[in-house]
Amino acid sequence: MKKGICLFLSLCFLLLAFSGVGLTEDNAAERIPEPTLQPDAPAYNADHPEDLTPDQLYALSAILITEDKGEVIFEKDADEIRYPASTTKILTVLLGILMVDDLEQIVTVSETALMVPEDSSTMKLKADEEIRLIDVLYGTMMLSGNDGANVIAETVSGSVDRFVDLMNETAKAYGCTSTHFVNAHGYHDDNHYTTARDMAIITRQAMQNETFREIARAVTYSIPRTNKQRARTITTRSEYMLTGSEEKPNKYYYEYATGVKTGSHSHSGYCFVGSAEKNQVELISVVLFTGNRARWADTIKLMNYGFSQYISVTPVELYQMNPITIETSNYSTSDSNRGKLQLICQPSDAAASDIRIVATKSEIRRMADNLTDTVLIQYSRDFAAPITVGETIGTMTYFPEKGDPVSYTLSASRSIAQRENVPKTLEQIVRETYADPNPFPPLNFEFAMILFLPFLTLLLLLFLLIRTRKRHRKRNLRVPRPRQRYVK
Repeated sequence: MKKGICLFLSLCFLLLAFSGVGLTEDNAAERIPEPTLQPDAPAYNADHPEDLTPDQLYALSAILITEDKGEVIFEKDADEIRYPASTTKILTVLLGILMVDDLEQIVTVSETALMVPEDSSTMKLKADEEIRLIDVLYGTMMLSGNDGANVIAETVSGSVDRFVDLMNETAKAYGCTSTHFVNAHGYHDDNHYTTARDMAIITRQAMQNETFREIARAVTYSIPRTNKQRARTITTRSEYMLTGSEEKPNKYYYEYATGVKTGSHSHSGYCFVGSAEKNQVELISVVLFTGNRARWADTIKLMNYGFSQYISVTPVELYQMNPITIETSNYSTSDSNRGKLQLICQPSDAAASDIRIVATKSEIRRMADNLTDTVLIQYSRDFAAPITVGETIGTMTYFPEKGDPVSYTLSASRSIAQRENVPKTLEQIVRETYADPNPFPPLNFEFAMILFLPFLTLLLLLFLLIRTRKRHRKRNLRVPRPRQRYVK
């Protein structure tokens, strides 16, 4: 009986111990706090994500930015000093990618790399294990391995201390003003801190790197066999990216999720840096000191808010919001639209089809209303009828912030007949002349008049001259001669 009671108490003690410290990434002795919403916080309406307010987030600090330009969309105490926990590893992994030429190289795990607190999360590396660096990068991100973070640090800088100096220098170079690191993995230290804004800045830099993006979006990854361990498959700890199953669906799965990193300990609360993409609008969110499940809920609220504010359109879609209408000349009197012609915009090649413009709804509307301030319009012909449907009238050129200019064709949406008996223009005359296979102009009354007019004029002048001379001669003949007088 006494043995049973002792066993029961022992089990209870173990359960209490594990409920307090055994199930988190980087645990201190205390239970990780779970913030709650303020009692007077307005209820969140998922059908109207655009109405999000700071009080509707559990996180004490949060921020949402665009990935392309870093524009701040939403924030809540984003400049308050917070502890980043394992979100620190975002910069660690990024530096591992940037500072090592060959990510496939084999690295050897040192004894010092395994010197992490006992309650740390690890990827279970072993001393003298020979493993590819790329596998360490994936394991550090997906399993939040503190041992992996140390391996990256030693591979890049030779020691963790020198690597931490590199981290601080890099953060400063990126524009972080309230960040200081003392280790490569984020286990708590009073002097290891950041802000939601700075963490967003770091993550934005990381997401510009394609290798980092691939690691960040990974849900599962296979680590090949090493000299110390058999091959294994690892899975992300981010519920934000896990679909769940029919039997056990995951309500925190976000279909537009693209990464990136979790973090938690008793001083930082639960943290998450997230990213998402929808219709080529890419967003980055940071929530610091929130709850275990609340970090997913907060992130989804932020992302949905961002996608309600920002949209992505192609230059063709932008044009269609305010298409160009021209007024033609010489159009037929029977034309019901009085010569007005709307132009159709189409991509000139495949590259033009892939270009998108990301901005707020109001900015997109302003760009459409002032189209010529956004694009270059050039016309390749005059606006005189006749015009045939589909005929190219000009081009529209868009200049993206990155990459080469892209061109679009502006063509006629309908045919416009020419006005009856309209005089031919000089261009038409020249065009018809060059198109005529007969090298000699056609002989018609007008041409004959032009051709023979000089001769007719000369003949007329000769006729007038001769007639004048005849008249003058006749007048001379009519003059009476004076009579001669004879003197006797």
